Amino acid sequence: MVAVRLYLRYDLSYRDVEELLLERGVEADHVTVFRWVRRFTPLLADAARFGRHAPGDRWFTDETYVKVNGVWRYVYRAVDQDGQIIDVLVSARRDAAAARRFFRRAMAMLKVRPTEVITDAASVYLAVLDELVPSAWHHVERHANNRVEADHNQFKHRLRPMRGLRTDRTAQTIIAGHAFMQ
Repeated sequence: MVAVRLYLRYDLSYRDVEELLLERGVEADHVTVFRWVRRFTPLLADAARFGRHAPGDRWFTDETYVKVNGVWRYVYRAVDQDGQIIDVLVSARRDAAAARRFFRRAMAMLKVRPTEVITDAASVYLAVLDELVPSAWHHVERHANNRVEADHNQFKHRLRPMRGLRTDRTAQTIIAGHAFMQ
């Protein structure tokens, strides 16, 4: 678990974590560290979710993109008014179906419905939010979602030293893990 935490929390490569573990007397290959991260990150995030404070009712939502095995993928992310990550979803498409899946998953996992959703001017959000949370106020204004845009920079800064993400599953796990450790 220490290896997973070190990797997710600090700007370390799998080989750096391997070296730190060796200094502590634990022999583990960098591939083993990768497998631990991929396997235990979702379990850690689920276990720690109950210890975090309740998510807020104002959600700042946006999408960005990352390369997964040389192909661009969209990453939907939502942050509440306190800066806590609500949810993360890696999707091959930037359409209403992906946005719907993202919001359904976030609301089902947290059992909270937002009263206010702040997004950019992407047209996919309007119909999806009217369908899923008609009572929520959908706020679309230039620079209104700077909070989540700044949060994108943090996770992209973390992904930069990596040699890339190879699969959608790994991308989902790593990005969600970094969000959990913030």
